This record gives sequence, structure tokens and C-alpha cells, in this order.
Amino acid sequence: MAITIPSAKAADIITTQKAQTLLNTQPHSIEAISGKMLNTPYVADTLIGSSTIPEKLVINVNSVDCFTFIDDVLALYQSHDLNDLTKNMTKIRYVDGKVNFLDRKHFFSDWYSRSPQNAKDITQQISPHAVTILKHLNRKADGSEYLPGLGITAREIHYIPSTYVNDDVINHLKTDDFIGIYTPKDGLDASHVGILIKKDNQIYFRNASSLAKNRKVVDSPLLQYIHNKPGIMVLRAQ
Repeated sequence: MAITIPSAKAADIITTQKAQTLLNTQPHSIEAISGKMLNTPYVADTLIGSSTIPEKLVINVNSVDCFTFIDDVLALYQSHDLNDLTKNMTKIRYVDGKVNFLDRKHFFSDWYSRSPQNAKDITQQISPHAVTILKHLNRKADGSEYLPGLGITAREIHYIPSTYVNDDVINHLKTDDFIGIYTPKDGLDASHVGILIKKDNQIYFRNASSLAKNRKVVDSPLLQYIHNKPGIMVLRAQ
């Protein structure tokens, strides 16, 4: 299916000065760009659109939630100028580039399951202990929808239980991998997302944290962060 790409002027918000600075980041890598976004304030609901409100393409690097953070970083990494950024954000955030609420990639697994693919699911490749579970995304326990009108999608989700995130798994993880914190909650795949960073012999989960003590993009020690979480999903950018 053809992808419709809007011009840079079509973006509802494009924080030009900071976006340009991030586009100029050298080395031009996911690690370096996301590092420049450390301490960016966490703000929820910065996107515009719902089942009743027309969708608008939003590019906002001044405030992020966990999902818009990884959207921003990947789009910035793939881009060299503001027009590139607009085109790439459209492809990353929306199925077949259609700027529409129902075509927005609302779930972490949409990144590898829906076109165009943002990343590859490598969860099963890096651990023999990966678990596969059939999820009915967007369906609440009572049968209603989290996002009315979106519909319900049956999808196999793979995750590595936290007890099996051992040295072997860590050795297979790479800086710039995208990490989803798996949730067993009905209708959802990941409760939080971020980026894997290895530095100074430590492993970090770089994420836009909503915790009261943070409320910004931070580097959280990965093993400490996931010790009481069900497990992780691992995607690798194409």
C-alpha cells in the first residue's frame, strides 16, 4: 500500500531548534541522540487525536512519554533534516503512513507486526527461555476495548521472564535495542518501553520515567529495574 508523506509544515508541533540540534548529533546514533534527550521532561498525552478528535502529526522533542520518546529517537536517527524527520515520524508512528488515530501504532508489538516495520522482534533469538503467549490486544478483561473503535487483534507476544535475564542474555543484548517491559494484563503487551544502553561496564534502561521522583528521561540500571517485573521484550532497529 502506498505511504502518504506530509510535508514538514503539516506537523502540528515541530520544536525546530532542539530538533535541529538533535539531528546534528555526532555520532549520529540511537545511543548518542537518546543521550542528548536525558532529563527531557515526562509529559503524558502530548499526541493529538482520538476516536472522536481528528489525528494530527505531532513532533515534540521538548516533552515525551515513554512511547513518544522511542518514536522521537528512532525518527531522529533515521533523519538528516526537518523534512526527513516529518517523513520518518509518519512512517514510524502510523500504519502505512496514514495519519489517523486508528492507524497509529498504539502497541509496542505494532513496531514489528505492522507495516512499515520499525524493528525486528529478536526476543526468541537471544534466550531459549523466551515465553510465547497469545494476547488479544485492546481487549479488557470485561471484553470492552481500551481504545473504542480500534478493534481487537490476536497476536503472539514473546518475552523473556526476568528470572532468565542472565549473563548470556545480557551478552546478546546490544546498545540501541528497544526494550518493552512485558505485562500480563489483558489486552496489553508492554507496560513501559525504552532503550538498552551499555556504558562503563553497566547496562541501563534509558526511558521516559513517569515515577514521581523522576518525571523525565533517565538511565535506570536494567537488572534493578526489572527484578520485580514479569519480563522483557527485545526489538532491534532495522
